[in-house]
Amino acid sequence: MEMRASEEIRQGEDITPPLFPLTFAFHDSLLDGHCSSCFSPLPSCCSSLPLSSAELRAALHLLHSPLPTTSLPPPPRLFGLLTNRDKLMSSSDSDVASKIREGAREMARARGNLSDDVAWEEAALCLVMTNAVEVQDDKTGRILGIAVYDKDFSWINHSCSPNACYRFSLSEPNAPSFRDEKKKRIAPHVVFDSTEAETQGKSDVCISCELKEGSKRHGPRIIVRSIKPINKGEEVTVAYTDLLQPKGMRQSELWSKYQFVCHCRRCSASPPSYVDMALEETFSSNPEFSSLSSDYNFLKDEANQKLTDWMDEVTSEYLLVGDPESCCQKLENILTQGLQGELLESEKVKIQLNLRLHPLHHLSLNAYTTLASAYKIRSIDLLALNSDIDGQQLDAFDMSRTSAAYSFLLAGATDHLFRSESSLIAASANFWASAGESLLTLARSPGWKLFVKPESPMSTSSPENHECSNCSQVDRFQVNPFLSQSQNADFQIICNEFLACITNMTRKVWGFLISGCGYLQMLKDPIDFSWLRQSSNLCHTPCCSDEESNKETEYQENICRRVMQRCDGKERITIFQLGVHCIAYGGYLANICYGPNSHWPCKIKNVVQNEEKSVHC
Repeated sequence: MEMRASEEIRQGEDITPPLFPLTFAFHDSLLDGHCSSCFSPLPSCCSSLPLSSAELRAALHLLHSPLPTTSLPPPPRLFGLLTNRDKLMSSSDSDVASKIREGAREMARARGNLSDDVAWEEAALCLVMTNAVEVQDDKTGRILGIAVYDKDFSWINHSCSPNACYRFSLSEPNAPSFRDEKKKRIAPHVVFDSTEAETQGKSDVCISCELKEGSKRHGPRIIVRSIKPINKGEEVTVAYTDLLQPKGMRQSELWSKYQFVCHCRRCSASPPSYVDMALEETFSSNPEFSSLSSDYNFLKDEANQKLTDWMDEVTSEYLLVGDPESCCQKLENILTQGLQGELLESEKVKIQLNLRLHPLHHLSLNAYTTLASAYKIRSIDLLALNSDIDGQQLDAFDMSRTSAAYSFLLAGATDHLFRSESSLIAASANFWASAGESLLTLARSPGWKLFVKPESPMSTSSPENHECSNCSQVDRFQVNPFLSQSQNADFQIICNEFLACITNMTRKVWGFLISGCGYLQMLKDPIDFSWLRQSSNLCHTPCCSDEESNKETEYQENICRRVMQRCDGKERITIFQLGVHCIAYGGYLANICYGPNSHWPCKIKNVVQNEEKSVHC
């Protein structure tokens, strides 16, 4: 099954009206405060069902709907949606089948079904496992629960290079119907695969089944929106997985959750696309490593697994123990040193490997996210201890500055990939907005007064008094962030203008932002990564002992202090303007993804305007 465009659709247009779910349920952590059947706060309506997971509650809700007699075996499709029951129950992973059986029995007990036949419960649970999407609160970004939508959404197939995305609108219990067939711009295209050919007649038996009147007008509505131009008759696709993962991880996750192998344009590319190569790229200082063609992939996979395990261990420790300083040291050591002298062997060869992660490697991107958070927490903790001590303020400023640098690097790296794979637009929008907020937080830090020279005209000047003279996009966004379709038609021009201005400002402050941080100082440009082709610095930085590492840290801190002593406050103005541009650019991209009626572009516009009013020396 698939959905195709019934008309020409431009980039940044809604494809469907708001669609109500067939079933939905909160995650367990939210059950105490909300109803699992209508998303309303408790105890204003019904109580939660005594089940242990969102999938079970959502599946049980489906079985309260009118269905054919349950004395017959369940068909391959319920409500027009593939259950995947046969595949899941015969999965090579025996744990999956056993969990489905156990969950089905729990559902049967809740329904008062005392027989041993739980086929319909299994089918409903498999349907939810196959078709459910996680529901996100647009205002807070919090994951609330899961929902299953009818064929208007669930028949939209996955692609790792999709042309559409989706957003949620949380409905009120008495919200009016938004089902307007005239607004729907996609139509089903029915294609039965070989497993359905024999039961084609039977599989339609439940397509027309409806939920009980009164229950189908509740829950989080979903809206599909184009992120690329879509031709009439072209298939509409969305992503079922994180697109900033390399091909192997995406394929593994899709098979584990949905039991299919993706053959989209990006996954089928030979050689692999630039983005997929970058997400797995490493630097090796072993000349013989790349020449071991028969063992190269094996050794590379083993090395990547070791680095992944190290990263996961550090991140898990950070989340459990809450030691941001230790987290920063360990992650930066992995980024800087990589695998040094690690002994790896295959059937044919044994080699001591020296390997580092490419700055665009997916593990590097994950590390930047964690480091931005950890440095931010360190800054907050230092100010909480004693914000009146100059030394504490300066250290907190350093932490805030490094946090902003990592956040900006993540935005620049993701945008670099986005320019080769336009389906990464949502990730790029998110990271640009986050980077902008970090830069604006740095611009209003009280630490500036400790090293900006009193005689400098910048010491009494407010950043908002210094406007950018190089572009008009920020002013245009502040007046109206919700650009018309004619303006969206100039998408690439607008993006290039934003990036040109951001790049120009970055050159003025990148050295200031990264001073004192050994890893960041290895990166010449956080937006244009073409310098990596000529640079060998990341490949040949020698491994150092703990004593040498401590001396290097002290040396970098001294450099940082000297940079601060030369600061006249101009950096602050540029950082403020850079933050405003990042947020405005993120807001522009968010408008393409989520539309003018979503919360995100409005929030970003408010951040820009509020920061301009509130940032003072």
